[in-house]
Amino acid sequence: MSLQHIVRTPKKASDNPPLLILLHGYGSNEQDLFSFAEELPEELLIISAQAPLAMGFNAYAWYSINFDDINGKFSDLKEAKDSIDKIAVFIDEVKTKYKTSKTFLLGFSQGAILSYSLSFFYPNKVNYVIALSGYVNTELLPEEISKEIQTDYYASHGIVDQVLPIEWARNTKPFLDNLNFNCTYSEYNVGHGVAPQNFYSFKKWIEERL
Repeated sequence: MSLQHIVRTPKKASDNPPLLILLHGYGSNEQDLFSFAEELPEELLIISAQAPLAMGFNAYAWYSINFDDINGKFSDLKEAKDSIDKIAVFIDEVKTKYKTSKTFLLGFSQGAILSYSLSFFYPNKVNYVIALSGYVNTELLPEEISKEIQTDYYASHGIVDQVLPIEWARNTKPFLDNLNFNCTYSEYNVGHGVAPQNFYSFKKWIEERL
């Protein structure tokens, strides 16, 4: 398999399990979101992927975030697109190996940004995107977004997020609505993290789609 990862096999065995892939945020690793795994539906095959760029001290990134005096903070878009392509290949590898059915892609922060972009660059490769504390980066879009995309989106964000401003996330639903894509959007009174009620909200959203 092309990306380092950890696996929670379904607690309820089936021939074609639904798949949930987890993409962590900048400076984290594959263990981070895996803490959710035990609480999620038993029929899911859950795979948490580790980003390819090592930052040291067991921290990884899907793409570099650079700082300079003139531009402030900016993302390495080439690395981001390379990671989108790598994640797409990895999803195919997982689907083939485990003979999965529907696919959920859950990303936090940088992982959420890439989850949106992947769904546009690779139409219908995933059925569902759960984007926590992320936003649609309009610099990471194909030239034309397919009208054939059937993907459902769940987006949530902390109102007092000090890393990715809530205003960026608030653009998400209008952007997706404009494309006639289904999007559930909610906000929580937290910073750059996942509140317990946010967890129960997206868990219920997943359960309704299994």
